[in-house]
Amino acid sequence: MLNQEIKDILIYSQKHDWVLEPDAKRLLRLAGIKVPKFSRVTTVDDALDFAHKNNYPVVAKVVSSEVVHKSDVGGVTLGITDDGTLTETFERFSAIKGFCGMLVEESLSGFELIVGAKVDYQFGPVVLLGIGGTGVEIYRDTVLRMAPLRPEDAASMIKGLKAHQLLEGYRGAESVNVEQLIHLLITFSELVMQIELYFESIDLNPVMCTAEQCIVADARIMLRG
Repeated sequence: MLNQEIKDILIYSQKHDWVLEPDAKRLLRLAGIKVPKFSRVTTVDDALDFAHKNNYPVVAKVVSSEVVHKSDVGGVTLGITDDGTLTETFERFSAIKGFCGMLVEESLSGFELIVGAKVDYQFGPVVLLGIGGTGVEIYRDTVLRMAPLRPEDAASMIKGLKAHQLLEGYRGAESVNVEQLIHLLITFSELVMQIELYFESIDLNPVMCTAEQCIVADARIMLRG
């Protein structure tokens, strides 16, 4: 059964046709998917308070119902390490069209993957796994499976990537936590099945994976019109 809080987020977001990132992160957390520590702030003081409590460096992203692709308008700043830069970033974001706050969150590192989903008109919900980050369109290394996924399906998707050896510790490099990645794929698959009637596409990019965990650093959920 669909969690009522998740349903409320989706219904509220239909007026935008997509889910603002702070709400998308909250939705994923409700579904059992790991996201960074974050806060949606509307004042500089609140942004500074988050950074002081959670320590620098932090990431800042503009929150605007009119900006789906934040990087296109300079609405993302990574690796902020001091109060002055965070204050300047807030002031700059506040001039972006439709500004309704700033998402400030802990910085992450790790191997970048993309996890996504769409509803195919013939097969229903399908889940995607691939090499993510800014290189997603360059490498084009992705695997698709119909939802819902079983553990063996998720493991097969990982093995199906051309670059799967990089995840397994290629030439002495640290491997990612494959069990955590499988858990994320299964949990995401379950969420996709539950909200099939609401969404058009979901992009979790990047998902940052390390030897300890896999965390969704950015999330975009486009809703059905």
